[in-house]
Amino acid sequence: MAITDIADHSAKADSPELDRPRIVPLEQRLNALRAGVLGANDGIVSTAAVLVGVAGATVSTGPILTAGLAAAIGGAVSMALGEYVSVSSQRDSERALIERERRALDEDPAREQRVLAHLYEQRGISADTAHRVAEELSAHDPLAAQVRERHGIDQDDVASPWHAAIASFVSFAIGAVLPMLAILLPGPGLRVPVTFAATLAALALTGAIAAWIGGGSRARAAVRVVAGGALALGATYAVGALLGTTGVL
Repeated sequence: MAITDIADHSAKADSPELDRPRIVPLEQRLNALRAGVLGANDGIVSTAAVLVGVAGATVSTGPILTAGLAAAIGGAVSMALGEYVSVSSQRDSERALIERERRALDEDPAREQRVLAHLYEQRGISADTAHRVAEELSAHDPLAAQVRERHGIDQDDVASPWHAAIASFVSFAIGAVLPMLAILLPGPGLRVPVTFAATLAALALTGAIAAWIGGGSRARAAVRVVAGGALALGATYAVGALLGTTGVL
């Protein structure tokens, strides 16, 4: 078979997606942990922003509690739904790629093995070694070799949308608990400053943890997320205070 034919069949070999190393279980756990931390971060800042906005308009506990619960429940459901839709799309794409490779192997397994060898050659492996590796991998599990090396997919570990949805719901709900407690436990005069302080401290912690998991600068990440959280809290409190003082609410 001409090399051009092989290149045409493996056009995606030049894609950066195919150059990714195989995801190992430790990386999957770290990604799940990072997603949980970010979900908690969203729960903290979005719920706190709603709470201080309402607290800026009224000191009554009832409206503050109602708004906080609505923000926490609505946000958690929204996060879960978004993750479910996103991961479902990813799962469908992965399954479609697996099925396409399965059909290609059924039609011409020798061709697929040559395509796999050509992919290794493009990555700098000598022709003899590339063909030997492709032959041995194909002898063990040809479908797994094709989808893993060409698409970065583990056919036995396709993403679960339910796992992602549940994790997002739980992490967001847990994050929402802190601002709820911070604004409901102190007296009316301390609610807003205590919520500001607790929220910004929690955001600094979650930002640093997320950066640590990803190997980035913890200080820079903490400053970045605290600045964004302070902006959100300040904006919603200003709007609530303006509406409260003008008598709109």
